[in-house]
Amino acid sequence: MSAETDHRERLPKLAVWKFASCDGCQLTLLDCEDELLGIAENMEISYFLEASSAPGPGPYDLSLVEGSVTTQHDAERIQHIRNVSSRLVTIGACATAGGVQALRNYADVAEFLSVVYARPDYIETLATSTPISAHVPVDFELRGCPIDRGQLIEVIMAFLAGRTPNVPAHSVCFECKRRGNVCVTVAHGTPCLGPVTHSGCGALCPTYGRGCYGCFGPSNSTNFGAFIPLLRRDGMDTLDVVRVLRTFNTAAPEFDEVSRKELRQ
Repeated sequence: MSAETDHRERLPKLAVWKFASCDGCQLTLLDCEDELLGIAENMEISYFLEASSAPGPGPYDLSLVEGSVTTQHDAERIQHIRNVSSRLVTIGACATAGGVQALRNYADVAEFLSVVYARPDYIETLATSTPISAHVPVDFELRGCPIDRGQLIEVIMAFLAGRTPNVPAHSVCFECKRRGNVCVTVAHGTPCLGPVTHSGCGALCPTYGRGCYGCFGPSNSTNFGAFIPLLRRDGMDTLDVVRVLRTFNTAAPEFDEVSRKELRQ
């Protein structure tokens, strides 16, 4: 056995898995380009069907999981993935909060099937779309729709170094202040979810004069009791508030609880 072959066999194995999703978070890994070459030198990318049709066998040292659980087959497959993975990290809004497809959680899925499909009896699906953490233990959750490339690299590098990923959980407002943005709500009365949304996007929308719409999900410092009156002050009624919370992270517990409460009032 050559020294190079021996070195490759000793590298930790990375696997990337897809459930119900649009593939955008997996593409973020491919978009790392130059960084991906460095990752490949320090890890064996063993299973990644988006990039290779030749999957390698497990077990895997690190699994990145994109997508939500929407079928019974998904629920069974994630159990297998957890069993063959030393560490499991969920990537993106679908995997961490059920995704936009979790809008089904508020409706009659059978009615959807009858409208969309000519033969709904051929379709097997669950009544809900749920995050991976609802089914198996998760070692780390990386938010976003899609995830941020820099945060993804940080998570992978942290794993290689044996440390906790340094991914701040503060709100988008911190990123706005760091960029020197004028607050769109204070200056223009634009409704913005920045105060209750997890950082990671670099305050992209407020930087261009738009209100944040929460694509990174709730931050760890959400205070909806104080926040919802601000949205109403800026002209949003009950349905507007519900709609803005029911997007990519609709099933995130914080967003879900408030949207249901708004409709009960």
